[in-house]
Amino acid sequence: MSDIYNLYKTMEREDVILSFKGDITQELLSSIYQIMESRMDSNNEDPRRKKKIYNILVECLQNVYHHMENFKQEASTETDVNATAIFMIGQNNDSYRIITGNYISVNKIEDLKQRIDKINAMNAEQLRAYYVEKLSTSELSAKGGAGLGIIDIARKSGQQMAYEFHQINEAYAFFSLTVFVK
Repeated sequence: MSDIYNLYKTMEREDVILSFKGDITQELLSSIYQIMESRMDSNNEDPRRKKKIYNILVECLQNVYHHMENFKQEASTETDVNATAIFMIGQNNDSYRIITGNYISVNKIEDLKQRIDKINAMNAEQLRAYYVEKLSTSELSAKGGAGLGIIDIARKSGQQMAYEFHQINEAYAFFSLTVFVK
Protein backbone atom coordinates (compact mmCIF):
# COMPACT_ATOMS: atom_id res chain seq x y z
CA MET A 1 0.00 0.00 0.00
CA SER A 2 3.02 2.29 0.16
CA ASP A 3 2.58 3.00 -3.54
CA ILE A 4 -1.04 4.12 -3.28
CA TYR A 5 0.01 7.72 -3.85
CA ASN A 6 1.82 6.69 -7.05
CA LEU A 7 -1.30 4.85 -8.16
CA TYR A 8 -3.35 7.96 -7.38
CA LYS A 9 -0.98 10.18 -9.37
CA THR A 10 -1.03 7.76 -12.31
CA MET A 11 -4.82 7.73 -12.30
CA GLU A 12 -4.84 11.52 -12.07
CA ARG A 13 -2.34 11.86 -14.94
CA GLU A 14 -4.33 9.38 -17.08
CA ASP A 15 -7.65 11.12 -16.27
CA VAL A 16 -9.21 7.94 -14.86
CA ILE A 17 -12.69 8.72 -13.57
CA LEU A 18 -13.68 5.17 -12.67
CA SER A 19 -11.78 1.92 -12.28
CA PHE A 20 -12.51 -1.54 -10.95
CA LYS A 21 -10.62 -4.81 -10.53
CA GLY A 22 -12.38 -7.95 -9.43
CA ASP A 23 -15.29 -10.21 -10.18
CA ILE A 24 -17.69 -8.68 -12.70
CA THR A 25 -21.34 -9.31 -11.88
CA GLN A 26 -24.61 -8.09 -13.37
CA GLU A 27 -25.24 -6.10 -10.18
CA LEU A 28 -21.86 -4.39 -10.51
CA LEU A 29 -22.54 -3.58 -14.15
CA SER A 30 -25.89 -2.01 -13.27
CA SER A 31 -24.18 0.18 -10.67
CA ILE A 32 -21.44 1.22 -13.11
CA TYR A 33 -24.02 2.17 -15.72
CA GLN A 34 -25.87 4.31 -13.17
CA ILE A 35 -22.64 5.99 -12.02
CA MET A 36 -21.59 6.82 -15.57
CA GLU A 37 -25.04 8.06 -16.52
CA SER A 38 -25.00 10.39 -13.50
CA ARG A 39 -21.47 11.52 -14.34
CA MET A 40 -22.43 12.36 -17.92
CA ASP A 41 -25.56 14.16 -16.70
CA SER A 42 -23.45 16.28 -14.34
CA ASN A 43 -21.09 17.05 -17.25
CA ASN A 44 -24.09 18.17 -19.31
CA GLU A 45 -23.20 15.78 -22.13
CA ASP A 46 -25.18 16.16 -25.32
CA PRO A 47 -27.96 13.51 -25.21
CA ARG A 48 -26.84 11.90 -28.50
CA ARG A 49 -23.23 11.73 -27.36
CA LYS A 50 -24.29 10.45 -23.95
CA LYS A 51 -26.26 7.64 -25.63
CA LYS A 52 -23.28 6.76 -27.83
CA ILE A 53 -20.85 6.62 -24.89
CA TYR A 54 -23.32 4.67 -22.78
CA ASN A 55 -23.99 2.11 -25.53
CA ILE A 56 -20.27 1.52 -26.12
CA LEU A 57 -19.64 1.21 -22.38
CA VAL A 58 -22.44 -1.35 -22.07
CA GLU A 59 -21.09 -3.39 -24.98
CA CYS A 60 -17.50 -3.33 -23.67
CA LEU A 61 -18.48 -4.36 -20.15
CA GLN A 62 -20.96 -7.00 -21.34
CA ASN A 63 -18.19 -8.52 -23.47
CA VAL A 64 -15.91 -8.75 -20.43
CA TYR A 65 -18.73 -10.16 -18.29
CA HIS A 66 -19.68 -12.89 -20.78
CA HIS A 67 -16.10 -13.84 -21.62
CA MET A 68 -15.22 -13.92 -17.94
CA GLU A 69 -18.10 -16.33 -17.27
CA ASN A 70 -16.82 -18.60 -20.05
CA PHE A 71 -13.30 -18.35 -18.67
CA LYS A 72 -14.45 -19.32 -15.15
CA GLN A 73 -15.89 -22.55 -16.51
CA GLU A 74 -12.87 -23.23 -18.70
CA ALA A 75 -10.17 -22.47 -16.11
CA SER A 76 -11.87 -23.90 -13.04
CA THR A 77 -9.00 -26.34 -12.43
CA GLU A 78 -6.19 -23.77 -12.76
CA THR A 79 -4.73 -22.36 -9.56
CA ASP A 80 -2.38 -19.68 -10.90
CA VAL A 81 -4.92 -17.77 -12.99
CA ASN A 82 -8.07 -16.25 -11.56
CA ALA A 83 -11.17 -15.17 -13.39
CA THR A 84 -11.25 -11.54 -12.36
CA ALA A 85 -11.12 -8.63 -14.74
CA ILE A 86 -10.32 -4.93 -14.78
CA PHE A 87 -11.83 -1.93 -16.45
CA MET A 88 -11.14 1.77 -16.40
CA ILE A 89 -12.95 4.73 -17.81
CA GLY A 90 -11.08 7.92 -18.47
CA GLN A 91 -12.11 11.30 -19.74
CA ASN A 92 -9.76 13.72 -21.41
CA ASN A 93 -11.18 16.98 -22.75
CA ASP A 94 -13.81 15.93 -25.27
CA SER A 95 -13.17 12.17 -25.42
CA TYR A 96 -13.68 9.14 -23.25
CA ARG A 97 -11.45 6.10 -23.07
CA ILE A 98 -12.81 2.70 -22.03
CA ILE A 99 -10.21 0.08 -21.14
CA THR A 100 -11.03 -3.51 -20.29
CA GLY A 101 -8.77 -6.39 -19.37
CA ASN A 102 -9.42 -10.08 -18.79
CA TYR A 103 -7.77 -13.48 -19.02
CA ILE A 104 -8.24 -15.62 -22.11
CA SER A 105 -6.98 -18.97 -23.31
CA VAL A 106 -3.97 -18.64 -25.60
CA ASN A 107 -5.75 -20.73 -28.23
CA LYS A 108 -8.22 -17.84 -28.68
CA ILE A 109 -5.60 -15.14 -29.28
CA GLU A 110 -5.10 -15.55 -33.02
CA ASP A 111 -8.83 -15.61 -33.81
CA LEU A 112 -9.50 -12.54 -31.67
CA LYS A 113 -6.52 -10.69 -33.12
CA GLN A 114 -7.68 -11.42 -36.68
CA ARG A 115 -11.24 -10.31 -35.89
CA ILE A 116 -10.14 -7.00 -34.37
CA ASP A 117 -7.61 -6.31 -37.15
CA LYS A 118 -10.26 -7.03 -39.78
CA ILE A 119 -12.74 -4.70 -38.08
CA ASN A 120 -10.10 -2.00 -37.54
CA ALA A 121 -9.32 -2.05 -41.28
CA MET A 122 -12.93 -1.29 -42.28
CA ASN A 123 -14.49 2.11 -42.91
CA ALA A 124 -17.97 3.03 -41.62
CA GLU A 125 -19.80 1.71 -44.69
CA GLN A 126 -17.90 -1.57 -44.64
CA LEU A 127 -18.58 -1.97 -40.92
CA ARG A 128 -22.29 -1.46 -41.47
CA ALA A 129 -22.36 -4.04 -44.27
CA TYR A 130 -20.32 -6.51 -42.21
CA TYR A 131 -22.66 -6.04 -39.23
CA VAL A 132 -25.72 -6.74 -41.40
CA GLU A 133 -24.00 -9.76 -42.96
CA LYS A 134 -23.06 -11.21 -39.55
CA LEU A 135 -26.53 -10.48 -38.21
CA SER A 136 -28.19 -12.37 -41.04
CA THR A 137 -25.77 -15.33 -41.14
CA SER A 138 -24.75 -15.84 -37.52
CA GLU A 139 -26.35 -18.25 -35.16
CA LEU A 140 -26.92 -17.14 -31.61
CA SER A 141 -24.37 -18.38 -29.12
CA ALA A 142 -25.27 -20.04 -25.83
CA LYS A 143 -25.06 -16.58 -24.25
CA GLY A 144 -27.59 -15.20 -26.74
CA GLY A 145 -25.21 -13.13 -28.87
CA ALA A 146 -24.21 -13.45 -32.48
CA GLY A 147 -20.63 -12.22 -32.06
CA LEU A 148 -21.63 -8.70 -33.01
CA GLY A 149 -20.34 -6.86 -29.93
CA ILE A 150 -16.91 -5.91 -31.21
CA ILE A 151 -18.36 -4.84 -34.57
CA ASP A 152 -20.93 -2.70 -32.77
CA ILE A 153 -18.22 -1.08 -30.63
CA ALA A 154 -16.25 -0.13 -33.75
CA ARG A 155 -19.35 1.15 -35.54
CA LYS A 156 -20.49 3.34 -32.65
CA SER A 157 -17.07 4.67 -31.66
CA GLY A 158 -15.91 5.40 -35.21
CA GLN A 159 -12.38 4.77 -33.95
CA GLN A 160 -9.91 1.91 -34.25
CA MET A 161 -9.64 -0.28 -31.19
CA ALA A 162 -6.27 -0.78 -29.52
CA TYR A 163 -5.46 -4.13 -27.94
CA GLU A 164 -2.66 -6.13 -26.33
CA PHE A 165 -2.06 -9.70 -25.24
CA HIS A 166 0.26 -10.36 -22.30
CA GLN A 167 1.33 -14.00 -22.05
CA ILE A 168 0.78 -15.31 -18.50
CA ASN A 169 1.77 -18.95 -18.98
CA GLU A 170 1.55 -21.59 -21.72
CA ALA A 171 -2.24 -21.77 -21.38
CA TYR A 172 -3.40 -18.22 -20.63
CA ALA A 173 -2.88 -14.61 -21.62
CA PHE A 174 -4.25 -11.30 -20.39
CA PHE A 175 -6.17 -9.42 -23.08
CA SER A 176 -6.68 -5.66 -22.89
CA LEU A 177 -8.88 -3.60 -25.16
CA THR A 178 -8.98 0.19 -25.39
CA VAL A 179 -11.83 2.02 -27.08
CA PHE A 180 -11.79 5.76 -27.68
CA VAL A 181 -15.10 7.60 -27.87
CA LYS A 182 -15.24 11.17 -29.16
